Amino acid sequence: MSQTTDKPATVAPSATPSEAELSAWATLPRDEQVRRYQKLFQQPDCNRFTSDSAEDILAAARQRVVERRHG
Repeated sequence: MSQTTDKPATVAPSATPSEAELSAWATLPRDEQVRRYQKLFQQPDCNRFTSDSAEDILAAARQRVVERRHG
């Protein structure tokens, strides 16, 4: 008879981890955590750069909200 667990089978770094993911991540050795971060940052989306500042990005987002409300 199999036993279920709340811990995910494979856990990856996340900006919004669940409690189960946090628990599973904490059980990984540090070198495995580092390896998983490195794998995550090798993805193409992590290699896109912009010359916009954080303020530029925020101003553009606010402008889109205004346009959506009045457009």
